[in-house]
Amino acid sequence: MNNVTVLFVVLIFLVGRAGGIKPNRGYCYGTQCFTVFREPLNFSAAQKQCKGQHGQLMTVRSTVSHDVLSILLENFAGEFWIGLHLPTGCPDPADKLRGFKWVNADSESDFTNWSPNFDSSCSSHRCVSVSQKDEYKWTQEPCEERVSGFLCEYKFDDACKSLPVAPGEFVNYTTPIGFFGGEDMLSLPPGSTAVRMPSETKFICFSEQWLQAPWDCAVNKGGCEYKCADDYSDTPSCYCPPGQTINPTNNVTCGVEAADDPCLTLHCEHACHRYKNSYACTCDHGFQLAEDGRSCVDFNDCTDQRQCPGENFRCVNTVGGFQCVCKDGYRMSGDLCVDEDECESAPCEHECKNTPGSYQCTCYDGFKPDPESPDRCILYCGFEECPAECDPNNKFECYCPKGYVSEERDGGDTFCLDIDECDFGYCEQTCRNTFGSYVCSCFPGFTLVSEYKCVKSEDTGDSGQSTTPKTPSASPTVPHPGPTRQPSGVTTGGLVGIIVCTVFFVVLVVFLIHYLLLRKGKMESSDALKAAESEAHGLQQVNGDG
Repeated sequence: MNNVTVLFVVLIFLVGRAGGIKPNRGYCYGTQCFTVFREPLNFSAAQKQCKGQHGQLMTVRSTVSHDVLSILLENFAGEFWIGLHLPTGCPDPADKLRGFKWVNADSESDFTNWSPNFDSSCSSHRCVSVSQKDEYKWTQEPCEERVSGFLCEYKFDDACKSLPVAPGEFVNYTTPIGFFGGEDMLSLPPGSTAVRMPSETKFICFSEQWLQAPWDCAVNKGGCEYKCADDYSDTPSCYCPPGQTINPTNNVTCGVEAADDPCLTLHCEHACHRYKNSYACTCDHGFQLAEDGRSCVDFNDCTDQRQCPGENFRCVNTVGGFQCVCKDGYRMSGDLCVDEDECESAPCEHECKNTPGSYQCTCYDGFKPDPESPDRCILYCGFEECPAECDPNNKFECYCPKGYVSEERDGGDTFCLDIDECDFGYCEQTCRNTFGSYVCSCFPGFTLVSEYKCVKSEDTGDSGQSTTPKTPSASPTVPHPGPTRQPSGVTTGGLVGIIVCTVFFVVLVVFLIHYLLLRKGKMESSDALKAAESEAHGLQQVNGDG
């Protein structure tokens, strides 16, 4: 890649800057351009639109800029925003700008044009518009008002002067800001194109010079009417559809019919190129010729480290080219990639610290980042006991970190006590309790597996030497008791089982007692019935003795 091509990588940022709405008119002089938009927006939206095109609302600080303003608005009715407003406070009638400031926070001005109806009260409107009917006087308007339009200004370096023309010639100009011009254009920003008529010779402004087409194919197809590709000497060239040839007068337009065009038989996917006395297929910029000599495949432009040379830029390969974008954590501001303050979107549960290209979440005292979700915080103690985290509106609603249990003490204070998980036998061999967790280890000749299980070293292919596991930074993955409101040595599942068994036992006892009482009642009723029958029949017990 030659030096001109490297410079054009920067030029790509300048071409096609005008995104969104297009200006209705523009004018340039020196190193500045000014545009007018007939788009009803409020002050803030108008300034945002200008900034989106790397400019700002127009500042009218001299008689020259005032004359430009009157030229731009001479055929437009209605009110148009300029870049003058009162950010804070009250107007100051003694000040030249009366307390107002330009949108770049500057208060310098060699020119003022206030309306005679200026309102100096603190409740006055804080933004300024101009209109043809008021002779372009600076008039206070409500900033939220949607006026008829707005004016933008742009500053640039390396401007080009207008092209010289011969008798019978004229030039049409197109600026990267989005407006067109003719002979009245005295100064052109870099990236502007010029077409000299009637020859249709094309030029582009770069580094204070007009470069004739075809230029680098990555910029507006090199100025070619049909296609642009690099020839065998890596020089940009314009090509035409089969059956047509390039106009030798300007080297960019097509239309000259080619008799017996040898390219027709080659069936090139992109373009056909004459090399010495023969013809061969060639590919558009960003592609390379395949092995069949006709097809074209995408070339990864990002393999060239010189692409996207700006700080914090990265290269993204696209079909037939590449795109320079900002690295993650950065955003485009003008032609630079600046750090994006991610903390503005409040991504952290507690506190956020912005860092270059990223951010870092931190937690309040008594908390630590959640290992599974670093943007969130979980309770943390780090000692054998700590005060519990209680709801300020309900002192009985208290919480403890994992591996701790709450205990209410005299005076109503609640503390979190470390649970000794080693009492529950979670480790297969040896266990060491830690604050809020525990660590398993094995006897010599065994190896720890899955953080709690011990297997013989020969079963794992080890050398047979004893191993001691490293203490994990977080709790082991094996289950351990969660925090509860009251100290308990019983797990939740065990507690549910005990409750179910107890209820079943109580029901069984009640049923048995009911059954026994019912049976006893039946027996007493039977005995009474027999006695009554004996009396009714006059039966008496007879003694066997004579």
